Amino acid sequence: MQNFQGVGVSPGRIIGSVRQMPKPVSEPPSGERLAAGVSPEDAVAGLKAAAQSVHDELKSRADTASGDGKAVLEATALMAKDTMLLKSAAKLINAGSSAERAIWEAGASVSEMLHNLGGYMAERATDVLDVRARIVAELRGVPAPGIPSSETPFILVAEDLAPADTATLNPAVVLALVTSGGGPQSHTAIIARSLGLPAVVAAHGVDSIADGSEVYVDGAAGSVALEPGEEQRAAATAWAETSATLAEFDGNGTTADGHLVPLLANVGGAKDAVAAAGLGAQGVGLFRTEFCFLERDTEPSVDEQAAAYKAVFDAFPGKKVVLRTLDAGADKPLPFLTDATEPNPALGVRGYRTDFTTPGVLERQLEAIARAASGSEADVWVMAPMISTAAEAGRFASLCAAAGLQTPGVMVEVPSAALTAATVLREVGFASLGTNDLTQYAMAADRQLGPLAELNTPWQPAVLRLVQLTVEGSAQEGNNKPVGVCGEAAADPALAVVLTGLGVTTLSMTARSLAAVGTVLKTVTLEQAQELARLALSAPSATEARDWVRAKLPVLEELGL
Repeated sequence: MQNFQGVGVSPGRIIGSVRQMPKPVSEPPSGERLAAGVSPEDAVAGLKAAAQSVHDELKSRADTASGDGKAVLEATALMAKDTMLLKSAAKLINAGSSAERAIWEAGASVSEMLHNLGGYMAERATDVLDVRARIVAELRGVPAPGIPSSETPFILVAEDLAPADTATLNPAVVLALVTSGGGPQSHTAIIARSLGLPAVVAAHGVDSIADGSEVYVDGAAGSVALEPGEEQRAAATAWAETSATLAEFDGNGTTADGHLVPLLANVGGAKDAVAAAGLGAQGVGLFRTEFCFLERDTEPSVDEQAAAYKAVFDAFPGKKVVLRTLDAGADKPLPFLTDATEPNPALGVRGYRTDFTTPGVLERQLEAIARAASGSEADVWVMAPMISTAAEAGRFASLCAAAGLQTPGVMVEVPSAALTAATVLREVGFASLGTNDLTQYAMAADRQLGPLAELNTPWQPAVLRLVQLTVEGSAQEGNNKPVGVCGEAAADPALAVVLTGLGVTTLSMTARSLAAVGTVLKTVTLEQAQELARLALSAPSATEARDWVRAKLPVLEELGL
C-alpha cells in the first residue's frame, strides 16, 4: 500500500476513484506555422469544428449546473462561438499561422480589448482565455483544462485549483480534494472547508496516481493511501455514520463547564449569511465586504453598498455582525484602488493602508455601513484590516465615530499589532485575529506556497504566542476588550480548544465547521483547554504542538476529526 503525506485541511475519511485534473494547456510555440499539406481552408474548418465542440460540451454542462457555476459555463460557451474571436484567428491562419497559434494570439488580443472596455465586458476577458485553452486542447486531442466532467463521483487530484475552477465544482460528484501544491491557507483549502469536502494539500507525488485508482483520503491526518485495506474501509464507513451527527450545531458554543465561546460564521454576502444562520451560527465574526468591489473597474456607490450590507444584517436580527472594511491589495487587486506594479504586494498598500493613497473610499464605505445599520436590527461592529500601530487604530476609530458607528475594532494580522495590543486596544472596542495573514507574516512564509506549508500553519508556537500576547494586551490597564479569531484556525476543532484556553472570546469560521467545533468544545472544561494551550505553547514545533494536543483529545479520533 503506497502512502502520500500532505497537510490535512478539511476532515473526512473517504474511499473513491481518482480523477486527475488535466494539466494546463501549454502555449503553442511563437511563430508556429501550418503543417505541410494542410491548407488554410482546412485549418479554418478544423478550428470552427473544435470551437463548436467546445461550445456544445460547455452548454451541456451548463444545462445540468445551477447558480454561479451555470452562469460561468453559459458565458464561456457563448465565447466559444464568438465571431470576433474566430474571425481574428482565421485571418492569422490565412497568413500562414497554425490553428493553435492563431486562436492563442486572437484570444490574447480579444481579451485585452474586452478588459480595456471595462465594466461587464472586462469580466468576459477571462472567459476568452479559458475558451482559447479549451479550443487548443480540442485541436490537440488532449483533455480540456478545468475540473473533469463525470457522471460518477470521484476524488479530484490536482496541482492546485484556481478560483475559476471552483465555479464548476459539484460537491455531489467530487468526494474529496487532494493537491500536490498549495498550503493550509490556500484558496483550495478554504474552498474545501466551505463546501465541507475532505481535503489534503501539499501532498508531494500524488500527481503520479493513475486515473481510476482507488484511494483512501484522511482529511484530518493529511494522508492519501493507494489500494486501501480493511482498516481504511472500516474508517470510511465509520466516518459516513459519524458525519451525520456532526451535521447540526445547536447554536450554543460552550465548554463542558459552561464557559461561553460564541461560534460565529465567516461570510461573503447575503447568500452565505442566510446559509450560516440556517446552520446555527450565533452571529457573523467576519463579513468580507470585498464582494461588492471585486471584478469592478469603478467603486460601487454608497447606495449599492448599503443595500448589500443590509441583506447580510437582516439574516441576523439582534445578533452581532462584524464587518471587515475593504481588504484590497495583495491577492485581491482593484484597478481603482491598488497599484498592480508593487514589487511585494503582500507587504504593500493593502487593507486599511489604501486609505493613505486613495482617500475617500473608506469613508464612503463607512457611510454605507452606517446607513445599512440604521435600518437593521443587527448589532453591527466594524473592523479595519492590516492595522499595524495604535495611531492607525485611533484614526480608524475616529472615522467610525464620524460616520456614527459605535463599535470600531481592528484586525490583528501584523505581528506589531499583537506585540503592542495593549496600546492598540486603548483606541478601539475589540480585536479579531486574522490567523491566516498573522501566520504568513510571523513566519515570513507566503500562504499560497506548497513548499512552505510546514511553516504556514497556525499551530506554530510563535503564532500561538502572538495570540496569547494579544489576549494579554486586551486585559492590561483595565481594557478587557473582546478578542476573537476569524482566521481559518478557528475551524480546526483541536486548535479551537487551544484558542479558547488562550483566552479568545469568540471563534468565527466557515459555517460548515460550526458543528464539529461545537461538539469538541463541549468535551473539555475551560481549565482543560487552558492546560492544552500551555502544552501547545511549550512545544518545539508546530507538528509536535498539534500532535501533543490531539493526543489529549481522543474525541477527535472517534469522530474522524
